[in-house]
Amino acid sequence: MSIKIRDEVSGDAETIAAVTTAAFSNAPRTNHTEQHIVNALRRGGKLAVSLVAEADGVVIGHVAISPVSISDGAMEWYGLGPISVVPHHQRRGIGSQLVGATLRRLRARGASGCVVLGEPEYYSRFGFQANPNLVLPGVPPGYFQVISFDLSRPRGIVAYHEAFNATA
Repeated sequence: MSIKIRDEVSGDAETIAAVTTAAFSNAPRTNHTEQHIVNALRRGGKLAVSLVAEADGVVIGHVAISPVSISDGAMEWYGLGPISVVPHHQRRGIGSQLVGATLRRLRARGASGCVVLGEPEYYSRFGFQANPNLVLPGVPPGYFQVISFDLSRPRGIVAYHEAFNATA
């Protein structure tokens, strides 16, 4: 199976919502609002990067990147997620391809770094690691990870866009 990673285009929104809903349908530690978050980021113009994975012309995965704010004023930091792959295509490296493409895109645009809330074992293979200097309130430190693309070392509290509160 050949996977093509491409930018989201006009007309992908409904398919991305369906992929995201399916991907998180049986996931632990979720309130099942990920598709609403992506839609709210899109409506708010906050999808800095939005990539889809296609297999034979069918969208089977998606990753969203949006700006985050850090209380020390650090600039050009982004949050990875939600990332979604339809269940019957999971564990085939598609999510890894999406993450890799996204990190390359962020580096190319001059981003300072990226944060992610997720499984430490999964994201550490891309260079993400826990950093006690950056905190996402209410999250166990190991599950909130950071990758820096330059020499900046921000310190403070990280806040995602208000779209992450979307419930519909």
